[in-house]
Amino acid sequence: MANSTQAGDDKTESQDDVSGATRLTGHDKTGQTIADLTRLLDADPLNVGLHHSMSDAMCDAGNETGYLAHGVGIETFELMKTLPQPWAIPLFNVATVFFMNGDHESARRWYEIALDVDPDLAIAHQNLAAVHDATGNATEARVHRAHAYRLQRIYVEPADNAPRKVLILCTGNAAGNVPFETLLPPATSYRIKYAIDHASDAEDDQLPPFDLVFNAVGEPDIAEPLAPRLERFVQRCNRPLLNPPAAVAQTRRDRLPRLLADLDDVVVAPCILLETMPGSIDALANRLVDEGIDFPVLTRPLAKHGGEGLTMHTSIDALWSALATVDAPHYLTAFHDFRSADGYFRKYRTVFVDRVPFPYHLAISSHWIVHYFSADMITADWKVDEERRFLQDSGAVLGERAMNAIAAIGRRLDLDYGGIDFTLLPDGRVLVFEGNATMLVHREANNGVLAHKNMFVERIVDAFEQLQARRTCIG
Repeated sequence: MANSTQAGDDKTESQDDVSGATRLTGHDKTGQTIADLTRLLDADPLNVGLHHSMSDAMCDAGNETGYLAHGVGIETFELMKTLPQPWAIPLFNVATVFFMNGDHESARRWYEIALDVDPDLAIAHQNLAAVHDATGNATEARVHRAHAYRLQRIYVEPADNAPRKVLILCTGNAAGNVPFETLLPPATSYRIKYAIDHASDAEDDQLPPFDLVFNAVGEPDIAEPLAPRLERFVQRCNRPLLNPPAAVAQTRRDRLPRLLADLDDVVVAPCILLETMPGSIDALANRLVDEGIDFPVLTRPLAKHGGEGLTMHTSIDALWSALATVDAPHYLTAFHDFRSADGYFRKYRTVFVDRVPFPYHLAISSHWIVHYFSADMITADWKVDEERRFLQDSGAVLGERAMNAIAAIGRRLDLDYGGIDFTLLPDGRVLVFEGNATMLVHREANNGVLAHKNMFVERIVDAFEQLQARRTCIG
């Protein structure tokens, strides 16, 4: 981000005399590329003349979004001459449009422009952190997220005609939160996001009015250190609460096998939490035997999903060597071979809303680490067709025995919103990989090959809306 002084008593040179700012015209303008202008704006983001030139260049290139974005920037800089803050909000809104459209580079640039205007705009720091997360820049993401929550803990996102006001308990660590954007659409949901891990108890009394609480701190590894803070909030809260922290805590990976142990036709591989390195390789081997964990063994860092950091080890020597290179706690889980008769690995996802199961997706892969994005789902018609059959009639695909097991899992998890990733074993039992509150659901492009999935996403969203209405008697 380019450094500049906030407009007001102290102004940057480009703000002092916007009429004299550099603007390219005629041959100079047409000869100037968008890439060149981008570099110039990165160095001088508040140069109104450059924004005029970029707006013209975007128009010439047929980029309507870019043309309109720089037009908003120009209007904002003009308003800065006469109006008090918040000047940066229109620039923030431009950035957010780019972000929602998946243009992370443009979003980054516009969030940084907004922060050049107002360095203390917390929501811009928060969203810029999300941009950096999406582009793999974890260090910058942490910096901006921490800055955002030092500035502000309560973020009110009103929506016209929303049936209720929902307080969403969040953690500043994005990986710890339930992905709620689809469940609580910003256009129709009045959302009050509360970064409770950065807020003092006294701030609980300063919250704006709300009708319902959704505990979105759904990753148990991140929620556990916050348990006393969350419990104090729950004890004082006099509104309905979705996903009580105690129910979330039960879903920790090493606790899930015990939680589901006595359910008919349900299998969960044994798992332990290795918080410190054992004193010797023999001590490690003995603990695995005591816990009923045979090789191969999977290792996974805490609070990680999507296969991040997940590795397989086929011997005690290999496992010992791998653990010796890390200094953080890890889960150790017995690997259960779940290859189907056709040689492929299948991972189903079912979401529970108020303990009722809804099918969400099926991924089919040639590798034992099964994720939708790496399974070449959309390039194989037969995979898409099989997933479609699962969504349309999961009972016909899985069978009554498995459906009864899945329903029992939903009741045992006892989450208002959650889900499981699982597979169907050859003997008809359900092998559960994980079950927790952080299960992602999202809509697909309406003109894409997966557009048919959206009707099943809407069923989940509708069920979550009905749950809120029942709990609050509002709606």
